[in-house]
Amino acid sequence: MLLLYIIVAILMFGFLIFIHELGHFLTARLFHVTIYEFAIGMGPKLISWKSKKNNTAYSLRALPIGGFVSMAGEDEESNDEGSLRNKKVWQRMVVTAAGSVFNLVFGLIVMLLIVSFSTQIGSTTVKGFPQGATSVQTETKDGLLPNDEIIEIAGKKVHVFYDLSYKISRYAVEPVDITVIRDGKTVQLSDVVFPTTVDQGVTFAQRDFSVYAAEKTPGTVLKTAFYQSVYTVRMVFDSLYDLFTGRLGIEQMSGPVGITSIITDAAQDAVVNKDGSYLFMLFVILAMNLGCMNLLPIPALDGGRLVFLLIEGITRKPVNAKIESAVHLAGMAMLLFFMLMVTFKDVFSLIV
Repeated sequence: MLLLYIIVAILMFGFLIFIHELGHFLTARLFHVTIYEFAIGMGPKLISWKSKKNNTAYSLRALPIGGFVSMAGEDEESNDEGSLRNKKVWQRMVVTAAGSVFNLVFGLIVMLLIVSFSTQIGSTTVKGFPQGATSVQTETKDGLLPNDEIIEIAGKKVHVFYDLSYKISRYAVEPVDITVIRDGKTVQLSDVVFPTTVDQGVTFAQRDFSVYAAEKTPGTVLKTAFYQSVYTVRMVFDSLYDLFTGRLGIEQMSGPVGITSIITDAAQDAVVNKDGSYLFMLFVILAMNLGCMNLLPIPALDGGRLVFLLIEGITRKPVNAKIESAVHLAGMAMLLFFMLMVTFKDVFSLIV
């Protein structure tokens, strides 16, 4: 069974990469770019088929750790009429960004399906408190009361339950200001206290109250799916911010090995509990991560290539191809070194 769960993780990675590369492929086709090969995976070819219509090779390769769309004029000068370099700057930007956009859109679609098939949708209105809850209002301190509708935490808007839980976890590690609608009036609560927990050296706050279920209508389903997707993306950038400010360290990061372990646990949980919601939610998070990370302005990533295209669009002159290639090569070396460090950490964690 463990092998089966690992296969599920590999297939999930492979599908996300397929969606990403499909975005590049379809937009390149839209602008009549010559495509040499559309491949899923890296390394030796397992299966390959060449189209007689457009001469494009479609390949499945042995190592399920990536994929690519090989286009004329992508990284080199080309006299091909359909060369990517011969296309307008805005068209090249669309082709470059399309992979990440496809990941984000697909993540939104899966999120919509998750919410649509869920038995109930949580609201942002407080229902009750367990004994010992610290966020409840008392005679001596501000706090929440049953039927309070939470609309802001730490000055930041709250739209859906997912957003509510995330903002408490992130911003309520210290006493936090909360705005609620109470008896039809907007009330500001100061220094509301939540219980905290420490996970791998990082402190998180915990929601210590239950909420009412929201009425499930097409409107609430769309709203919930949209905001859950928005805040999944926000979570990616918050994590990057925390990494650079020192709140998170490399021990909180996971590479392919660590993520495979997490997916394996989620797949096992889905089988045991007959509930695949966590596994599908993990799929959405990975899709959003892949989409966001590839748009970062880092050499070798799609975002790094977009920076060079933006410079070309402003100056009306392309950056020297040799200089751009050297920058991307340096970026690739940096990313591979970083991935090796994270992978070593993941393997060490599994062994120990």
